[in-house]
Amino acid sequence: MVKYQEAELNDIFAALADPTRRALLARLETEENLSISELARPFHVSLPAVMKHLDVLSDAGLIARQKTGRTVNVRLNAEPMEHAMEWLARYQRFWSHKLDQLAAFLEQEDDDATKIEKKQDRD
Repeated sequence: MVKYQEAELNDIFAALADPTRRALLARLETEENLSISELARPFHVSLPAVMKHLDVLSDAGLIARQKTGRTVNVRLNAEPMEHAMEWLARYQRFWSHKLDQLAAFLEQEDDDATKIEKKQDRD
C-alpha cells in the first residue's frame, strides 16, 4: 500500500511540476469538459505537445477523458490532489511548529535585549 501511495505521489508531483500542465489544470478548473482542441487553443505549443502533457496528467489521475464521436473531452479530476495535500499538510504542521518555536525564541531574545538596554540606560 505504501509503495502504491508513493508511486501515486510521484506521478502527481511530476505532473504538477510543469507550468504548462498546471495551466491546463487551471483552465479545466474554470471551464469543465473541454475538447482537447479547445483546451489547447490558448497555449503557444503544438497540439502534439499538449497531448503529451495530457498523457502525463492522465497517468497521474488528474484528468479524465471521454470520447464522444470524434471529439475527446477532458475534465479535471482533483481527487488525487487530496493525497498530495495530505502529504504536504504533514510538513506544513512540522514547519509551522518550527517557525512558532523560532518566533518564541526571537521574542525572548528581543525581550532580553530590551531589558539589557533599559538596565544600561539606568546605570
